[in-house]
Amino acid sequence: MQSNQVDLKIQRDVLEELKWDTRVDPTEVGVQVHHGVVTLTGTVSSWAKRIAAREAAHRVANVRDVADDLQIQPTTAARFSDTELAESVRAMLKWHVLIPEQRIRTTVSHGVVTLTGNVDFAAQREDAARVVGYLDGVCAVSNELTVVAPTVSPEILRSAIEGALERHASREAKKVQLDINGGKVVVSGQVDSLAERLAVVGAVWGTRGVEVVIDHTRIG
Repeated sequence: MQSNQVDLKIQRDVLEELKWDTRVDPTEVGVQVHHGVVTLTGTVSSWAKRIAAREAAHRVANVRDVADDLQIQPTTAARFSDTELAESVRAMLKWHVLIPEQRIRTTVSHGVVTLTGNVDFAAQREDAARVVGYLDGVCAVSNELTVVAPTVSPEILRSAIEGALERHASREAKKVQLDINGGKVVVSGQVDSLAERLAVVGAVWGTRGVEVVIDHTRIG
């Protein structure tokens, strides 16, 4: 199949995936594909919708790279002041039982929320950004939280991750390669579906001692 035909198929599939995902308004998102790279354009009403559109594009088979050019324009009802938004951010962090909100500082400027401070686990860092990103009025989240994890030797960390993969994603565990450098883990290899990819990456994120996860897995 020629390159332009492949691009057209990917474009159709991404558009269909956007229509399928109830979190996205497909009329707000334009899709362009060039040499396999998907570019998302248009204006959405929230940061959460922008992330949802990005995730939808990545779910499509053969999509490896997504350029997110989406703009955010909150609806009139969601145009809260930065003070109101900061109060909502604090409430969301406080109500989430798995996030150490006392150790997290936030700065809100023109709808952009910056998170600073430290947490114990990489999963807490991701949870904090996710719950904040679901708030109306948030235009972007800058996650500058630091993971202060106990030092774990690469051998122990690899053993823990491989054990988690066997428990959570046994079908894919032997297909996945791990490159561990300190608390940074690069995950690569091929998986069969998005669900298996999420299981693999989730198993790595949840391992004590992991600070950063870079996902280079591909859906075959």
